[in-house]
Amino acid sequence: MVDISVNNLTKFFVIGENLLDGLSFEIQEGECVAVLGRNGCGKTTLFKILSGEMDYDEGEVYINPNKRLGLISQIPQFPFGFTVEDVLRSAYAGILKAKKRMEALEQEMLHGATPEQLREYDNLTNRFQSGGGYEMDVEVDKICNGLGITPEQRTQEFDSLSGGERTRVNLGRLLLEKTDILLLDEPTNHLDLRSVEWLESYINSFKGTVLAISHDRYFIDRIADRVIEITDGHAEFYSGNYSFYMDEKQARFDLQLKQYEQEQAKLKQLGYTVERMKGWGINNRTLYRRAMSIQHRMERIRKTEKPKTEKKMKATFGEKDFSGDVVFKMKGVSKSFGERTLFSDVSLTVEGGERIAILGDNGTGKSTFLKCLLGEDDFGGKIQFGPTVKWGYLPQIIHFDHPERTLYDTMLYEKNCSPQTARDRLGAFLFQGEDVFKTVGTLSGGEQSRLRLCMLMDEKINLLILDEPTNHLDIASREWIEAAIEEFEGVLLFVSHDRYFIEKFAERIWLLEDGQIRDFACGYAKYRSILEHEAAAKPQSSPPKERKEKPKGGTKEQEKLIRRLERDIEKQETVIAELDQQIESAAADYQLLTQLLTQKETEEALLLELMEQWEAAQESV
Repeated sequence: MVDISVNNLTKFFVIGENLLDGLSFEIQEGECVAVLGRNGCGKTTLFKILSGEMDYDEGEVYINPNKRLGLISQIPQFPFGFTVEDVLRSAYAGILKAKKRMEALEQEMLHGATPEQLREYDNLTNRFQSGGGYEMDVEVDKICNGLGITPEQRTQEFDSLSGGERTRVNLGRLLLEKTDILLLDEPTNHLDLRSVEWLESYINSFKGTVLAISHDRYFIDRIADRVIEITDGHAEFYSGNYSFYMDEKQARFDLQLKQYEQEQAKLKQLGYTVERMKGWGINNRTLYRRAMSIQHRMERIRKTEKPKTEKKMKATFGEKDFSGDVVFKMKGVSKSFGERTLFSDVSLTVEGGERIAILGDNGTGKSTFLKCLLGEDDFGGKIQFGPTVKWGYLPQIIHFDHPERTLYDTMLYEKNCSPQTARDRLGAFLFQGEDVFKTVGTLSGGEQSRLRLCMLMDEKINLLILDEPTNHLDIASREWIEAAIEEFEGVLLFVSHDRYFIEKFAERIWLLEDGQIRDFACGYAKYRSILEHEAAAKPQSSPPKERKEKPKGGTKEQEKLIRRLERDIEKQETVIAELDQQIESAAADYQLLTQLLTQKETEEALLLELMEQWEAAQESV
């Protein structure tokens, strides 16, 4: 069954320049499809058209009328004073209204009920149950835990949140709404690694249809059944995830280039033959007619368009020689805000050539850690740099002192270089032609990051510090930055939630959690393996109560009973642990989740009964 169909869709904002130009595709029920393309190619415009927020100029758009569609990029307006909890529970507006009416009926029926009231109450009860009313609290808690929405944040007013926090809460509301078709526009932008992994798990178990715009290559690899790439207003189709898309795109490019080169060689040979025969045919009409026949044949040959190659950045860092072994040492470094400790007693040593990723949940203090390292924030403890160390820093939020200046003037004034050098360095970062006369303030976030990196590369540095360098960049821009960093041979220290970037560069990982930094001397894949092994080694059930020392003189029958009860308790704890795992996996299947929660309640009651029998048996020994 088709959930979404787009046929010959055209949308323009400037007459004669179509953003979407005859775009056509179909999405089948239950598919998870990633939409890729350069920034500005029309991905978000397409989503706004699908959700009905924006009109289009030509073509047809079909959304299954029996399905509910939700778009994460739309953040509705909520009443003044609405808390995060209110926003999340607005997903249950219908059943909350039913619950309110049920409570009113209960009051009315205290002194006797009419048949009409009983029928209405019965209908409302069925509606409340089928709508997930009895599982509402469990579901809200599960979504909040998965997305990292803390209990404190749930009491805050929604309007007081940052843009990223609002997006995260709105994603939670959308997931709670039992939407059949999810349109996700950059859903991972404001999530930490733990929340992104949870979202991947949710999408993979989701029964509905998902259409996702994302520049997170690792995320696409994990969730996508296939890829649609928007290029020049048209759709290109790839029947696999991101890794498949990359291999297939290269294979198509190679094939098209080969066909183009073969055609050009054939046309060149035929052209040479035509010219010679025309020369010979001046006095020979037969040869001249044959030449014209070959020329007509050349015109009929289907000409393959020459495949376009992406422009590459040709930029490298002007590296400063590093002498010695130690780049910097940290001893007993601590940082607190009031009573809240971000990290304490951190002692680390970094040597030449290392590539280190700093990981951790949002709010644990990763950016603050970098600011302490660079002396931009006060801290306790000691940090000592090597004598020949010179660092360059790309912050998460880019700031220019003179946003009114053009790119060209910014390079001239701030880097004190010649006009030709400014042009050359900007050109190496793909700022060419009239682009260099744009004002810095009008650049996108990705372009500002690229400009700041361009300015960094002019400096001779041997320690490069990056804070979320790929945030808000499209895939092409991420690859440009990666190509530049790959050439850098100094020490690389970075904060990132981009697992593709982390996996590519990290050779050592610092995990910031619970106020401490754990040091992993390995890359991302092994780091993940270590964490998974640690999680598997943890007991899945609650730890058994301390057993009292048995007094001597107990009967053998009692001792046998105690041992049997202990075995039964262990089995029962295993059953409950398995149910917990099934409940986690069944997050998107509400009927199954209801059954599992009921079953768990029964099994926990049985465990409690066994524990009481065990305690009684212990006391009677």
